[in-house]
Amino acid sequence: MQAERGNRLAAGPGPRLKQRRRRSRRRRGGWQIWLRSGVEVIALLTGALIGVIALLGRLADWFAGAGWSHLLPFAGAVLGFGVAMAIALRVWLSTRGWLARKHLPLLPPIIAIAIAAAAVWFARQPEFDHEVISLRTLVGGEAEAERVAIAHQVYAAYRRSDLTQLLRILERARVYEPTVHEAAAAFGVDAEVLMGVGAAESSFYPRDSADGGRGLFQITAPPQVAVTLARRQLGIDRLDPLNQRHNAFLAAATFSHYLAEMRGDLFLGLLAYNIGPSNGGLRSIMTQYGARDFVTIQPYLQHLPRDYPIRVLSAALAYRLWRTEGRLPRYEDGDNAMHIQSVGVPGLQPESPRLTASPG
Repeated sequence: MQAERGNRLAAGPGPRLKQRRRRSRRRRGGWQIWLRSGVEVIALLTGALIGVIALLGRLADWFAGAGWSHLLPFAGAVLGFGVAMAIALRVWLSTRGWLARKHLPLLPPIIAIAIAAAAVWFARQPEFDHEVISLRTLVGGEAEAERVAIAHQVYAAYRRSDLTQLLRILERARVYEPTVHEAAAAFGVDAEVLMGVGAAESSFYPRDSADGGRGLFQITAPPQVAVTLARRQLGIDRLDPLNQRHNAFLAAATFSHYLAEMRGDLFLGLLAYNIGPSNGGLRSIMTQYGARDFVTIQPYLQHLPRDYPIRVLSAALAYRLWRTEGRLPRYEDGDNAMHIQSVGVPGLQPESPRLTASPG
């Protein structure tokens, strides 16, 4: 028996063990192929997506305008890009097959990762931000055109601002910042915009005003529903106008109410917040004149503060820059204009992922 076992060991593993080992190698090889292919596909799709956005944004700039003389070249360029992408894909598939035959299976995913890395690097440059804006304007139509028009009014207001005075206001805001953020979160409104409201209303210097406004947000005639909601969130029976936390919660509830009334339109929501219930409120004014958006309502607001939303959003933009960069860059210096536009206007554009945390 011992001699027979020694002969089997000398002969090597049996056929069943060899089959199991072959199956195990095939499984490992299959998973490696799927992994390489998955990485390659994801990397190429990342590069292609960024490339498409950049190209379409650039084409939207080049061929901007009305009429067939602009539309036909744009459509032709898009068609040419599609053909070029199909040819590039065919060449890629042929090349990766050749590399596989040369026993270089890792080279295609490495090249794909390098392409994706280069595309991601380009996507972090200011030029790409400009092309994204151009593409959003092209795709967004009238709504996007309105948003861009408001944004540039805000940038112009920021450019005209006394930055030294703005910095003093923001320094005063530090003590109220946590309370305003808490109130904004309680009512689901943008905290940066609510900080802008506070800056526009009181410059973060709570006081009583001649028109009856009191405290941080100078609220004079809040809707009863906002009063009720603010009391409920605070867990109190009566609001104290001299308590700045109560003031902030009531402002957030009021802004949320008017924003809902204006169907989420930030510009109109801020206008309604500022106008309040006088003359039936903004909704009544819009109905009276058949206005539907910020473009059609502005001509009818000669005796009302139609620049109020711009002042609020300019202060909100200053707050975002101060919070994330610790400074207020001058709009006209160097490439600051492009940088500030890439940062975006609170409420109109989400905060850039490139921005860092709050200073201090």
